[in-house]
Amino acid sequence: MSTFRVCFCFRRRFKIREAEPPQDIIDLFNQYSENGTMGIDHLHRFLLEFQREKNATKENAEAIFHSLKHLNVFHRKGGLHLNAFFRYLLSDHNPPIPPSPQVHHDMNAPLAHYYLYTGHNSYLTGNQLSSDCSSEPIKKALAKGVRVIELDLWPNATGDKVEVCHGGTLTTPVGLMKCLHATKDYAFVISDYPVVITFEDHLTPALQAKVAKMVSKTFGEMLHLPESESLAEFPSPESLKKKIMISTKPPKEYLETQDSMEETTQQEEAEEGEAEPNEDGVKAPEYKKLIAIHAGKPKGGVQSWLRTDLNKVRRLSLSEQELEAISRSHGTEIVRFTQKNLLRIYPKGARFDSSNYNPLLGWMHGAQMVALNMQ
Repeated sequence: MSTFRVCFCFRRRFKIREAEPPQDIIDLFNQYSENGTMGIDHLHRFLLEFQREKNATKENAEAIFHSLKHLNVFHRKGGLHLNAFFRYLLSDHNPPIPPSPQVHHDMNAPLAHYYLYTGHNSYLTGNQLSSDCSSEPIKKALAKGVRVIELDLWPNATGDKVEVCHGGTLTTPVGLMKCLHATKDYAFVISDYPVVITFEDHLTPALQAKVAKMVSKTFGEMLHLPESESLAEFPSPESLKKKIMISTKPPKEYLETQDSMEETTQQEEAEEGEAEPNEDGVKAPEYKKLIAIHAGKPKGGVQSWLRTDLNKVRRLSLSEQELEAISRSHGTEIVRFTQKNLLRIYPKGARFDSSNYNPLLGWMHGAQMVALNMQ
């Protein structure tokens, strides 16, 4: 019943007629009712057969009855009459998509088919130049659901231990073991899907061997060891549940075959990106076996960076500026590259305050690892 004002002075009351059930609803009701009444058993059969809710139980049907009690839509015999059934079909209790607590994503495709929540310089507590390095930001990032952690590995002052810090800055270092233990303890608090640790490696072969022992001892069975050095495609997230993967590139600053001038040049080039590995460099074999995702930026420019190999997948890193520049002329090649390989985008070096860029451009081109500062 509704009231309307006529000519600004008179009021008239009109009774609003409810919509009548269409013939197909009447036929449906007659099919799942008896003597004009739909009971709990009838409704349960309707949910199973017509709605195809395979997991519907009699308790679900009772819950629907209970939720409709306040509408006074029940027949005197205790069941639903036609109009009550029609109102139920149009109510919030019958959504077009049945609610489900389960995730419906197919996680059996190769890892390159998914976006990975990626952190940048995950050990920093604040800005990129003078903040402290700590394991606490790693814990916080993993607790937020981050799946890719970045650690920069450097020798300490005496060259006999490994530290995690932002090289060439005033950031105070933190021990690698603290970062590894933090990763182990918090890796699967939010999700069982794999965690990737990207090492920015500035170590000698002797220190690489130490890192290999530390990683193996800390993670044990959690560590995913690749079956071969080169993979035709990455494993699926489903097959990697509760696993930790190592991704890195060969060392540059401390290769035994390089002189000091070459070290300085390559350190500048490799601050965040990845140069082509020096095949003459010595590399600890036990360290090499840990690398599940090989990283590298081949020489020869953009065409070489984005070249795909049918028999080998890899990870490529580009700065936000590099992505913006090459996406204008090589957008199709970037998308083709990310169909099989992993692409990581990282903030430009001028973001000293740990600010972030717009991640949309990377995602549009299929970049799976759009690294963001979590500080």
